[in-house]
Amino acid sequence: MVSRCSKHSIRTVSKDSWVDQGGYLPLNVSYQLLAGSPSTKQRFLAVGLASVKRKKGSYLHSTLKSIFSQLSPEERSSLVVVVLLADFNANWREATVGEIRAEFTTELEQGQLLVLHVLQQYYPPLTGLKRNYNDAPDRVSFRSKQNVDYSFLIHYSTSLGQYYLQLEDDVSCARNYLSTIKKRVKEQGAISTAWATLEFSPLGYIGKLYQSAHLPLLARFLFLFYQEMPCDWLLTHFRILLTQKDTIIFKPSLFQHMGTFSSFQGTYNKLKDKDFEETVYSNPSADVYSDMSVYKDHVPRLAWTAGNGFFWGRSPEKGNYLTVVFNDPTIVTGIIVETGSGGKDLLESAVVEIGHGVHTTEKDEKSCQEFQSLGTMKKGRFEMQEVEKKYGSTTSCLRIQVTADQKDWVVINKIRITTKS
Repeated sequence: MVSRCSKHSIRTVSKDSWVDQGGYLPLNVSYQLLAGSPSTKQRFLAVGLASVKRKKGSYLHSTLKSIFSQLSPEERSSLVVVVLLADFNANWREATVGEIRAEFTTELEQGQLLVLHVLQQYYPPLTGLKRNYNDAPDRVSFRSKQNVDYSFLIHYSTSLGQYYLQLEDDVSCARNYLSTIKKRVKEQGAISTAWATLEFSPLGYIGKLYQSAHLPLLARFLFLFYQEMPCDWLLTHFRILLTQKDTIIFKPSLFQHMGTFSSFQGTYNKLKDKDFEETVYSNPSADVYSDMSVYKDHVPRLAWTAGNGFFWGRSPEKGNYLTVVFNDPTIVTGIIVETGSGGKDLLESAVVEIGHGVHTTEKDEKSCQEFQSLGTMKKGRFEMQEVEKKYGSTTSCLRIQVTADQKDWVVINKIRITTKS
């Protein structure tokens, strides 16, 4: 089906997929292009988000600002953001387009931002739908329309990028997230190219990455089953149908939910991703040692390195330690230590220290000769900023030392530091 952008321009959706080549399951939809001009050159990444008028608050402007400001100029040239204004309120759309034109003039002119709308006549019935899971009728209508919004958004975005990233209109982004996505795609490709979804956030439909070749199928899948279940459930079924049994999720997360009020009836929404890190992972090279009993292959260094791993130790005793010894002395500016899993396996009593003067211990491990205490763990967590203002000299070690026996095991999810060159 040719998808047309009325009023401003006409664009034909790619027919690279067998679904489109044979005219199978045509999507009868026409697009209004409200702002921007599609590039004839395919970018590395197309980012899609749909937005509607909220009863409380608006996060679209902040989301777009984060999407672009967290990238370098080179990264932005590899990106196109597609915004579907999916509300049928024409006054809201006109006002929103005006705000976008005023704030994102450069991005619109350079083909990095497109703003669309689809008229209500192209939507299937949105009332009187099946009440699966005994949801209230208004909630069923809301989530069913949301599925169709994403179907139309994905259909339009099919040929714009080599990959497609699904976001919501109330997120903030990690710095240089596009370069991280490129790196992760390359790493995953070395393992297997037969993946359906890569996840850069565990929340809902935030940070889900798809290959462009799969988008025609995904768009129709969401449309066909739009009234059956919420979008994130459908996306899970789609992944499994494309024979990717297990979730492939990367940590730290690249996207954080920042909305306080839901787009559905303005209800309060405090959902946050504990694995989100705004800045790029910057831990320096180091060796990691611990005398705690390790469970399986959850070794100490996994708490220090980037990725999905974590340190998991059996019941720690007073005096046990985890020591990070930097390859080169460094000025530490910030420290974060997070422990526990689902409220369990917290490190209950411990002190965090920095050290100087590297030496080799009797256990043939590296450590420091002198340590200074920074503070104690509180509810399984420790955070300190501006460390250098109090401890200005270079540091060679970071140590977490247990100060009381505990029966529960301990999970150290991550140890992150920032440094000053």
